[in-house]
Amino acid sequence: MSSFFKNKKSIVTWGGVAVVAGLLLVADPAYASFESSLIGIKTKLTNVILPLLSVIGLGIAAISFITGNPNAKQHITYAILGAIFGFGAQAIVDFISQTVR
Repeated sequence: MSSFFKNKKSIVTWGGVAVVAGLLLVADPAYASFESSLIGIKTKLTNVILPLLSVIGLGIAAISFITGNPNAKQHITYAILGAIFGFGAQAIVDFISQTVR
């Protein structure tokens, strides 16, 4: 058994993450078609999950900067790039769908 599974706390944490992700990504039961289910998942990803992860990343980078981590500049750079993609995800998806059509 790998060392990852020896730590029961990590199993519980990843299990919780999987449950929350599953609940957020499950399409509403009112949708009847596969396409509308995919649209619902895309909407939840681009309007809820990605901006939330962007804010969390910015917060972690800020804490890294405040605590004096030597890699703080790199963390902030990655957090800003992640925020650009996270908050701009809907615009990126719209641009790609307009280009394909």
